[in-house]
Amino acid sequence: MWGGRFAEGPSAVMREINASIPFDKRLWQQDIAGSKAHVAMLGAQGIVSAADAAAISAGLDRVAADFAANGVPEDLTLEDIHMVTESRLAEAIGPAAGRLHTARSRNDQVATDFRLWVRDAIDQAEAALAALQDALLARADEHAESVMPGFTHLQSAQPVTLGHHLMAYFEMFGRDRSRLADARARMNLCPLGSAALAGTGFPVDRHATAAALGFDGPTRNSLDSVSDRDFAIEYLTAAAQCSLHLSRLAEEFVVWASQPFGFVALSDQWSTGSSIMPQKRNPDAAELVRGHSGRIAGCLVSLMMTMKGLPLAYSKDMQDDKPPVFEAHDLLGLSIAAMTGMVESAAFRTDRMRALAESGFATATDLADWLVREAGVPFREAHHITGRAVAAAEAAGVRLHELPLETLKGIDDRIGEGVYGVLSVDASVASRTSFGGTAPARVRDAIAAARAARAEEGR
Repeated sequence: MWGGRFAEGPSAVMREINASIPFDKRLWQQDIAGSKAHVAMLGAQGIVSAADAAAISAGLDRVAADFAANGVPEDLTLEDIHMVTESRLAEAIGPAAGRLHTARSRNDQVATDFRLWVRDAIDQAEAALAALQDALLARADEHAESVMPGFTHLQSAQPVTLGHHLMAYFEMFGRDRSRLADARARMNLCPLGSAALAGTGFPVDRHATAAALGFDGPTRNSLDSVSDRDFAIEYLTAAAQCSLHLSRLAEEFVVWASQPFGFVALSDQWSTGSSIMPQKRNPDAAELVRGHSGRIAGCLVSLMMTMKGLPLAYSKDMQDDKPPVFEAHDLLGLSIAAMTGMVESAAFRTDRMRALAESGFATATDLADWLVREAGVPFREAHHITGRAVAAAEAAGVRLHELPLETLKGIDDRIGEGVYGVLSVDASVASRTSFGGTAPARVRDAIAAARAARAEEGR
């Protein structure tokens, strides 16, 4: 490729450090698609003859079939997927292949290919998250009334329902989907036709190539088109945030599957054993999802540091934009699939959840609220009274609702028989009827609204 300017070839080390074909071969489908759109436009504009345009398009189909059947060869002398494709095209149709690169540069070519790839990655992640949301909806519906302890600081706080807990993750993943959708909308402009950095003197029709590739239109500045990778950074930002949510759900499963909690039994599909302790059932899939979040966040930082100091326009540093994006995509896809499988197959031990909800004085706030509502006690005073009641129950080794009325009245004479109507965990969760609350009726409302929204998405 450099024969006209360079008398000597690159050193072996230069050839290896300069080549990107070992990783950018993943762009071959996007490279073929972009090239077909480009040559169709060249033919329509009369920049190349109709015969050459047809021959190039047919040749690209042959190259695509070969790549699909046999893989993309890693020829370091050809550097990247663009030159490998062009070389194979020349083998297929002869000198006419050289006309394909008219009015474009590898700079706008790779920017286009990479946008197409990231766009596909976003679509895949969004669809996988929708499937995870559906799994959460199904299990939340199943457990809309299953009582469990709600935690703050990993201490028993107030009783909630398992359905309410699972729907919290439904909401998180919904926001992740919206972030991915926002990133896709912003990036959906086509760089093709920007050439190396300044545009081209050929009468190209950039709107035509943009439409052919499913973009909303062409990018508006040729320098910006080839020199920024904010679309990839934004994808990685959304992926990193999603991985944090996945990691939190994975951690729930790790904790819940431990013997001290015993809230869930993971299926054999999502567990492993020990090489020395035959009784073990390890939540390795959940632990790996938790670990993958760190690697995905690292991918984001990697690309941000690559781009942070680059002057306009293209610099070779930008060749390193793809490995972190590819790695994050693969890890995110595995993580979503693993968590979907765990949610679908987990056996929740609701008896154990209820027992722990009843044992941690989780209805203490309900006593305080009763004092405010029924006896007109200021909340801060009610909080103090309730603390004394908890201390009394703890000293007696009983649950709060098992304290005798005379004991409660000894703490504060304003406490009456009606308090027992709010001190059970069932009464507690049933009372949380505010919008978004844990009351089973509100949980079922949330599930119905979520299913209606999912149905609307499918139309």
